[in-house]
Amino acid sequence: MNEFIDIFPEGGINLPLTIDCGQAFRWLKSGEYRFEENGEKFPIFDGVVFGKEIKAVSDSKKIRIFGSDESDRKKFEYYFDCGRNYSGVLKLISEDEILSGSLKYGTIRILNQEMWETLCTFIISSCNNIKRIRGIVERLCENFGGKINERYSFPTAEKIAELNIEDLDVIRAGFRSPYILNAAKKVASGDTDLGKIASMNTAEAENELMKLDGVGKKVADCVLLFGMNHKDAFPVDRHIMRFTAENYPEGLPEKYSGVEGIAQQYMFQTQRDKK
Repeated sequence: MNEFIDIFPEGGINLPLTIDCGQAFRWLKSGEYRFEENGEKFPIFDGVVFGKEIKAVSDSKKIRIFGSDESDRKKFEYYFDCGRNYSGVLKLISEDEILSGSLKYGTIRILNQEMWETLCTFIISSCNNIKRIRGIVERLCENFGGKINERYSFPTAEKIAELNIEDLDVIRAGFRSPYILNAAKKVASGDTDLGKIASMNTAEAENELMKLDGVGKKVADCVLLFGMNHKDAFPVDRHIMRFTAENYPEGLPEKYSGVEGIAQQYMFQTQRDKK
């Protein structure tokens, strides 16, 4: 992949943490890359985004995306949330005695992923660990997606909706398979309109997503935050539950209103590092 574009996220990015903080499941570290302008080496990641296999590497100020060209610039700027300046959120965190130490992580950005893929992968994430989630997702893509170089595209809801439940045995998703199939049928038929849900306020959208089998509050909030650009969505897993119980027993500070989801990533990373 010789062709590349450089994109410049407002407020910078810590690409490894952004990719490896539980919001996306198809990125794989594939080596290191040396930027010619400063000679520094950084990890390079292989991913499949918007139906393209790409490689991404960042020196904290820019993201270099191999396997892409100018026609994709706006899509990838949106994917990496480049237009949002995270400096204001980091300032709020710096003024928080509890969370200010998390600034050592740099800028952890929220990815704006494709809605169907986000819904499906977070249904798979229920009561699961990262390694197993990634395995199930890759088997889903390898068996029902389209071949792209060395990887596979994420299968559409329409493709999954055509399957029988037995067809999904190959992905070894266990009790989640009926939920995947049901969600695919609802999305493919239009009964569940993800675009319409994304345009709702967060509370309404959460309630609408929770009508789907296998989608509880945490999964709904993950879909809203990582796939529908609702930065006020606040997914609560065991890490966040522990962190907030210990540090914000009366609730999050009001100053995080509207950016709760971004602050959540710093809480998640802080609590995860305590293990």
